[in-house]
Amino acid sequence: MEAYALLLAATLNAGTVLALAALGLLINEKAGIVNLGAEGMMLCAAIAGFAAVAHTGQDSLGFLAGMTAGGVLAALFGVLVIWLNTNQYATGLALSLFGAGFSAFVGVPYVQAKLPERMVYEVPGLADLPFIGPALFRQHPMVFLAVGLTLGLVWFLQRSRAGLILRSVGESPESAHALGYPVRQIRLAAVVVGGALCGLAGAYISVIYTPLWVEGMIAGKGWIALALTTFATWRPVRVLLGAYLFGGVTMLQFHLQALGMDVPSQFLSMLPYLATIVVLALISRNPQWIRVNMPAAIGKPFFPGSS
Repeated sequence: MEAYALLLAATLNAGTVLALAALGLLINEKAGIVNLGAEGMMLCAAIAGFAAVAHTGQDSLGFLAGMTAGGVLAALFGVLVIWLNTNQYATGLALSLFGAGFSAFVGVPYVQAKLPERMVYEVPGLADLPFIGPALFRQHPMVFLAVGLTLGLVWFLQRSRAGLILRSVGESPESAHALGYPVRQIRLAAVVVGGALCGLAGAYISVIYTPLWVEGMIAGKGWIALALTTFATWRPVRVLLGAYLFGGVTMLQFHLQALGMDVPSQFLSMLPYLATIVVLALISRNPQWIRVNMPAAIGKPFFPGSS
């Protein structure tokens, strides 16, 4: 029973990384922007967060550094695709490649570095409960923040005026522009916020989830987060549940190895990516369902003078 509690705890921990990044990308796409650079932003944020904690010993500064790195790279991406009208997909791929190379270059001095002793988090009175205590109430606060962020994003998109304006920009930027809304500025703000959340996810990996720095440590999580937005049909709660699903698949490989199952480690390592392909293939069988739920102007450039 204890082993399953630990598996559930590890699933929530792994899912938090994907949830934070995917929610950021969801905000981007609700505004009509597709950012394929999540992997690169998360890598740069991971080294920024790790370096900040290594020098200061403060996790909060590490998270702030990661969010700043992700936000700055996202702002650069936003200027290119929103004002200079570069291709969103090509620019995102370039950002991902840049992030991989740049993080590897600046991260060389930190490969052997160690962070200060990690704090143990638990909810007093609840952490000692059987099963649910170790499974749910011995988590880092970021796990609960991801849940709160999801619920807050649901309210923002469905109930707030700003959220409705954001959605209108992603559905019909020409109409939003005709009503006097600054479409480009709104899209840039959404891109920066989304990049900051991807940066927070990257910093969480290097500061809490591992904690260490090695080249390429994001290991495809940015791409899985990108796929999650489609898997969840652009709905925050489904993004969170999907993140936990993929987090569980990721942790399952270690659980099976601990049980001594005679399965090649290479096969277990590819399970999260295989699950991603299978889910996307199943969703693609019903393109009408995707079209109904996806923002109408997603991936399409906007020229104010043409409306």
